[in-house]
Amino acid sequence: MADTSAYGSPSCVERLKSYVNTQKGFILAAEILVSFIIIICYASSWCGGYTTVPICEMTMSMIFFGIFMMDLDKQFSGINWVWTDLFRAAVGAVLYIITSLINLIGGSRDGACMAGAVFGLFAGLIFAYDTYTIFLQVQSNRQHSAAPTGEKNSFC
Repeated sequence: MADTSAYGSPSCVERLKSYVNTQKGFILAAEILVSFIIIICYASSWCGGYTTVPICEMTMSMIFFGIFMMDLDKQFSGINWVWTDLFRAAVGAVLYIITSLINLIGGSRDGACMAGAVFGLFAGLIFAYDTYTIFLQVQSNRQHSAAPTGEKNSFC
């Protein structure tokens, strides 16, 4: 077996462990885990059609987790990753809250559907918190990039 530490680049498992310890990595891992639990709840209930939202959101969270973990967002600068992630998290929060409220207000179909709806509200809160943290990051980037030009505006 080859010694991977001699090459200088960390292994995938080391990157995974170090990225999950960051705030963004922990939030994305929580989104993936809660979405998986919701998939199980909805798939085992009579309202299996609601599995579309958690499947899509879990897939998108996994894609962004991989992109940010491997630092691919720094290599592909053609996409504004912060705004794309903000859009993903905001849409996820809205969709989870809407589908969960539909299932909760619609009456008790079965226990698994209700559990999926409750976990869906929790996932909506996680996605909303992710949206909030990304929005704070956008605001801090905007304040740091706005530099005075030294020119005076004259309206003659």
